[in-house]
Amino acid sequence: MSSVPGVRPIVVFTEADDVDPGAGAVLLESRGFEVVVLPGRIPDASSAESLPERVAAATAAIVGLSPIGAAELARLPALRVLCTTSTGVDMIDLAAADERGIEVVGLGGVATAEVAVHALTLILAALRELPAGRAVVVSGGWTSDLAAVPPDIGSLTLGLVGFGRIGRELARIARPLFARIVAADPVATEAEHGVELIPLDDVLASSDVVSLHLPATAESRGLLSADRLATMRPGALLVNVSRGELVDEAAVLDALDSGRLGAFAADVLDGEPPAVDSPLRDHPRAIVTPHMAFLSTASLVRYELDPARAVIERLGA
Repeated sequence: MSSVPGVRPIVVFTEADDVDPGAGAVLLESRGFEVVVLPGRIPDASSAESLPERVAAATAAIVGLSPIGAAELARLPALRVLCTTSTGVDMIDLAAADERGIEVVGLGGVATAEVAVHALTLILAALRELPAGRAVVVSGGWTSDLAAVPPDIGSLTLGLVGFGRIGRELARIARPLFARIVAADPVATEAEHGVELIPLDDVLASSDVVSLHLPATAESRGLLSADRLATMRPGALLVNVSRGELVDEAAVLDALDSGRLGAFAADVLDGEPPAVDSPLRDHPRAIVTPHMAFLSTASLVRYELDPARAVIERLGA
């Protein structure tokens, strides 16, 4: 809390057009904080855009998905805590924040169940050929018009690239469906839910379904390149509910068109929303949902409240 008697510490919300301060702002105000809401992102220090006078005095910020580097942080000289409204913190220049002594807090676990369920939904929809089945019905056809027969899921191997909270939850709920589940993770040392930890190249080569569960880092960006896609089982399904930057989408399209990749199911793309004419929007072997894996009535409440709780935990009385 503020060290000056009678002066309330200030918390700034950014990108309120996308991130509803809602209950979080009410909670902060009830705990003695002053809340300042910005409809857009924090402009950098070179910008002529004016900000409310109180923003410069903010000791905490709750931010959206826009990049925040040293230039943006310079507009918040009193900042001590920066909370994201997402699990990932890759939009923050962590080195710049560390240099300023700013603690960066992500929303770990806020939508673990939702994202894992969404991943499994995409997997089952693709394997069971639901888009093709629906297209047959819409066109007036029926069973005999189906062009593909779904595989026996119980004979398939599910491969997880990343075995953190979401990867583990997906393994738990998918365990009864698949013959084998394997995972690769640079830091995981213990498996659970019957998962075998093996090297990444082995996961790609041995899996009928590959599901990505990694943050976007310098090491993971472009991880699923054309070369790596070529090492996957012919006809495999690639699923991405993590970060669009993990996947070379041009290479994915080439692999889909050549038949090397059986299907692509994603809730995230590299650049959102995609162009209206993006071929991934209506590709017959792709299922793309609009970055909705995190959504549920319960998770929306957590997204509003958890960043505010994190600020109170660190700066409250």
